[in-house]
Parts: sequence; structure tokens; C-alpha cells
Amino acid sequence: MTGMDIPFKKLYPGDTPRPWLPVVIRNPHTDLSVRVWGLIDTGADDCAVPAEYATLLGHNLQAGIRKTINTGNGQTAAYAHTLCLETDSIKVDNVLIDFMPNLNVVLLGVKSFLSNFILTINYKKSTFSLK
Repeated sequence: MTGMDIPFKKLYPGDTPRPWLPVVIRNPHTDLSVRVWGLIDTGADDCAVPAEYATLLGHNLQAGIRKTINTGNGQTAAYAHTLCLETDSIKVDNVLIDFMPNLNVVLLGVKSFLSNFILTINYKKSTFSLK
């Protein structure tokens, strides 16, 4: 998956095509995982996942590192837990990822994910690549 052009994807009918990446989110402590689409988000400092994934992955949401995050919709609470992110050819181990109430999608942010790669986005062709 790295180094090649990945087409933007529409997840829902009528949606705008966006740079979605199929990822597996895994809890390294329980080995529980979920397969989801993550949005490449250069405006997000950190990766974030919906709060309900904590239970699916075997984390106690509120036992994580609590912090307040500024979002486009204002401030919200987040709870950071250690996770691993994997695709067909990419693996990022043991990074702190924020679980956020009221978040509906997985955001692949800069510090804990994108900073490991060279990201190229070609909006004209609606493709992106990670190297």
C-alpha cells in the first residue's frame, strides 16, 4: 500500500471523496483489534478514534490519560491509550491514541501516524500515497 497511489474513497452515497486508508487498530495488551477506514487528517495533531472502540479493544475508556482537546467543534475530553495501527504494508506500534466521545470516524493524525511517512496528496487526481 505504501508508495502507490491510493484512490480517494466515498464511504457513503453522496459523500465527498476523501483520503481514507483501511487500517487495523490493535490493542497490544489484549491483542483485540478492529478493522476500520481511517481518514488521513493533516489538520489533526494526533490520531483519534471513537470512544466506543475502547470497549471493543479491551480498554477501560476512563482509565486512559485524560486530556482536553480543541477541535473544530470546540473543546472535548479525550482519553489516550496505547494502540498499534496496521495496514497491508504499514505498522506503527505502541502509540498513544485519543479515544474521543462524539467522534464518528477514525482520524489518522500527524504526530502518532503521518510523521512516520512522506504523504503525497494529489487532489486533482483524487489520490494519495504514503512512503
